[in-house]
Amino acid sequence: MRRVVITGIGLNSPLGNSYNELYESLKAEKSGVEYVPEWEEIKNLGTKVAGRVKNIDFQAIPRKFRRSMGRVAQLAAISTGEAIADANLSQEMLSSRHCGLAFGSTMGGNEIMFEYMPEVKAKMSFHGQNSMAFLKMMSHTIAANLAQMYEIKGRNIPTCSACTSSSQGIGAGYESIKYGMSDIMICGGGEEHHYLSAGVFDVMGAASTKHTDEPHLSSKPFDESRDGLVVGEGSGAIVLEELEHALARGAKIYGEIIGYGTSCDGSHITTPSKEGMHQVMETSLENANLKPSDIEYVNAHATATIKGDIAESHATYSLFGSKIPVSSTKGHMGHLLGGCGVVEAVVCLIALNKSLLPKTMNFKKLDKECAPINILDENMQRDVNIVMSNNFAFGGINTSIIFKKYKST
Repeated sequence: MRRVVITGIGLNSPLGNSYNELYESLKAEKSGVEYVPEWEEIKNLGTKVAGRVKNIDFQAIPRKFRRSMGRVAQLAAISTGEAIADANLSQEMLSSRHCGLAFGSTMGGNEIMFEYMPEVKAKMSFHGQNSMAFLKMMSHTIAANLAQMYEIKGRNIPTCSACTSSSQGIGAGYESIKYGMSDIMICGGGEEHHYLSAGVFDVMGAASTKHTDEPHLSSKPFDESRDGLVVGEGSGAIVLEELEHALARGAKIYGEIIGYGTSCDGSHITTPSKEGMHQVMETSLENANLKPSDIEYVNAHATATIKGDIAESHATYSLFGSKIPVSSTKGHMGHLLGGCGVVEAVVCLIALNKSLLPKTMNFKKLDKECAPINILDENMQRDVNIVMSNNFAFGGINTSIIFKKYKST
């Protein structure tokens, strides 16, 4: 089996738009959650806070590509370009049949869908409609648009599985390289800021509504006083590469992926299963040929929903007990949905390279229904070599990825 390393990173998040910005924000314990005044106009929407990306110049994307992209694809295009530049990939490498994409999002362009569908229905006609509209809102809009913009001609794997979209993208890229189908895979995902996402969780009673005046306090993973999740937007891309291929061209290496598991609960469409969570972590450990005691930090999915945090805490405890540090960064920036897995993968790389294990923002007291896992309530400086990142999505879809610090021999 071939070894898979990370050689490039690009991201846009409520906590910053680069690896270093994200690190500095985590180190300074900043919050990227803010009040969204325009949501006051939406009837019966209880949640009014979100994590939003700022300081992005979409005009940097050439118009011939931008015209078929909604906001989510544009965010992904920016972060992917940064990852490609960071990895120093030539156009010859990108266009080789040995280079591919694995990218996803929960949905395509929400805003264009809201503009397009009502007008078509009202007129019962497609006459005069924007010919690019469908390309902006189709489920695989990111993967398709990125391939055209960067002339990537290898395998293209759209991974559209809600909150595991980008972590499944990373897993698909990892397996593509590990089993010899590609030498380079550009992987990730994204989500755009829109009230549709907030409304979905609001209707289910799963969105935070109690801290509009103090938005930084809204998301409280694992805490007894949590009242739901905060939606966020963001995107990220990481370049995965076969180790010898990376070494041959002198690429810098951020870390190595040594284990991956994905599974489905097969039981309930929205209620998380601690058994399914346990299983996917166990599968990832088996894939990496590791024992639970080999893991030194767990980056939890932990969205600050009542049932989700409880189930995840028990699944984590069943494997790791109370000693291993566990934290969730959704308290810092909200839940990035299709973009959360890749941004949290970057958090894991920060843990490996910067020795920073970020705190769980707003965590004070563990919910009595949660298992007694070791939730970090303050940043920890600790050298770690092997860490795990977990994500769970509607439909009972689960992922678990294990990252290792790269050490040249």
